[in-house]
Amino acid sequence: MHDVLQDIANQYQQPTVKLPTEEELSQNRVGTLQTALQLAVECRHLDMIQSLLSEGADAGKQDSGEDEETPFSWAAQNGREAIVKLLLETGKVDVDSKDSSSRTPLSWAAQNGHEAIVKLLLETGKVDVHSKDSSSRTPLSWAAQNGHEAIVKLLLETGKADVDSKDSSSRTPLSWAAQNGHEAIVRLLLETGKVDVDSKDWSDQTPLSWAAQNGHEAIVKLLLETGKVEVNSKDLWDQTPLLWATRNKNGDIVKLLLDHGANIVT
Repeated sequence: MHDVLQDIANQYQQPTVKLPTEEELSQNRVGTLQTALQLAVECRHLDMIQSLLSEGADAGKQDSGEDEETPFSWAAQNGREAIVKLLLETGKVDVDSKDSSSRTPLSWAAQNGHEAIVKLLLETGKVDVHSKDSSSRTPLSWAAQNGHEAIVKLLLETGKADVDSKDSSSRTPLSWAAQNGHEAIVRLLLETGKVDVDSKDWSDQTPLSWAAQNGHEAIVKLLLETGKVEVNSKDLWDQTPLLWATRNKNGDIVKLLLDHGANIVT
């Protein structure tokens, strides 16, 4: 087994990996199988993964490190679709396991834009679509922030995602999408009819405020057209969307806001 581990480590180009001695192997076979499985997953060694699983390695067992991550979760996080399929076929993985940050495989796949893996996880029917991590972020929140439109669609189509869920900073998926300029995702969220268009985060900034501040004209226009935003809303620093747009020299946005009743003097 030691030679097998060394071979995997070499393929993975990890010369600093601390491998167990032959004596340690004989005393801790289960732990060694887990070490080998983690390495095999990380270097995409499918044949070795199958062999280790047949030997009793557990793809759903958390590692002993700070992350408390399972080989299955690592594969989902890093876009290893073939490995995710292989591990799912065993029927022995907890598809909704949480690591030390309360992140699930779905949460990681959604954040990192791995659409095929998100589909696989949703098709199991065993994942909590609305699972919250230690920052109260949901898979939808992560996907919206990072602009993964196809994944946002998948999550919304389940009918189980809370589209207006707030994280620990009181940010909603709409707030994140508006800040980062993801127009298509803003449209998707608005079309649900279930979002508070004028929700405020910890700093009292609204989606309109974030979009105006960051120069996302198309999103500012979408939000204004809802007729549900307070155009003169002030944040924690007494800044209005107009003041943010003016400060950042976004002239077209300034005009839009003025056309919709923004006050020059507040």
